[in-house]
Amino acid sequence: MEAKRTLAPETILPQDASSALLIGRVWSQKLGGPCPVLLASGRLLDLSVLAPTLSGLLEIDDLAAALRETSRFADLGPLTSFLDGTAGELLAPADLQAIKAAGVTFADSMLERVIEEQAKGDPQRAQDIRGRLAPVLGDNLRGLAAGSEKAAEVKSLLQDMGLWSQYLEVGIGPDAEIFTKAQPMSSVGCGALIGIHPKSDWNNPEPEVVLAVTSKGKIIGATLGNDVNLRDFEGRSALLLSKAKDNNASCAIGPFIRLFDDSFTIDDVKSAEISLSVEGPDGFVMTGVSAMKAISRTPENLVSQLLNRNHQYPDGVLFFLGTMFAPVKDRRGAGLGFTHEIGDRVEISTPKLGHLVNWVEHSNNCPEWTFGLAALMKNLASRGLV
Repeated sequence: MEAKRTLAPETILPQDASSALLIGRVWSQKLGGPCPVLLASGRLLDLSVLAPTLSGLLEIDDLAAALRETSRFADLGPLTSFLDGTAGELLAPADLQAIKAAGVTFADSMLERVIEEQAKGDPQRAQDIRGRLAPVLGDNLRGLAAGSEKAAEVKSLLQDMGLWSQYLEVGIGPDAEIFTKAQPMSSVGCGALIGIHPKSDWNNPEPEVVLAVTSKGKIIGATLGNDVNLRDFEGRSALLLSKAKDNNASCAIGPFIRLFDDSFTIDDVKSAEISLSVEGPDGFVMTGVSAMKAISRTPENLVSQLLNRNHQYPDGVLFFLGTMFAPVKDRRGAGLGFTHEIGDRVEISTPKLGHLVNWVEHSNNCPEWTFGLAALMKNLASRGLV
């Protein structure tokens, strides 16, 4: 299958792109390596003069002010030339940062995780279990603030009913689930293939907001992410989480990080509605919406549990906030729910962050991840940037 599919700027950019501070990362064929970039008037400007890595760029105090004098930055060309491949390609807007994720942060996804656990990874059992659990768990979990006194009361009730689960513990208990989604440098960008493990028969996209967090724990912007999930692997055992989550090309981020300013703040993140569209080569279409206002913990609370005196990230973090969308629309037969097919076009979007578009392939057929931290340092050194 052809990995390269052309996108147009208007299909990926925020509605108010002209007033948005959008930074990202590209591979420049002319310069022979990756560059942190600023999108300005449809063109990509090389920010290497400020910092050779995106993680270093995000550590700059008052970065918005540093970006105002655009005449300092070399023009790499129009965005279109990086979308059609003539000048390079869009990369995930991350390099040295840790790629972390919070799990089970929405009531609906809590319910689906419990169903996975009860079904032992078997999609054929999921519909029956969903029918039995949804009336009980759904009513008890809706609108519940994690770690609250009310949450403790619900925990006691569900334990008495024999319905308690490890997923409910992290979903409404005091401690959030925070895990490593992918290794630094392994995420793919907008327009790339996303990988599904070839042994998986029950999987789904997870449309999420991804926060850009500095080494000091400051949230300075946001982007979109696809936390590709293997429901059958994790359903068999929670100890298979890393195999369910971290595979070749299984993490997509982009298209750009939007920095906070007067036109975009953390309140916009909290009120965002994240849309998902899956269009299959078989004609299958599925859509859904994940409302951030339904999250059971605030972004600030999750970041405080991620990065604190007990755990530091000196190169910063790109942090997935979780999703309320767990697709159940039947695809391969009645009662079997949703799973990906090779060639699916997956689009995750929200007006102020744009559109993250990727196509599904088996992870062993996606381009191998070969450009890691050592290769990055060697490349930057050869270009006189470190």
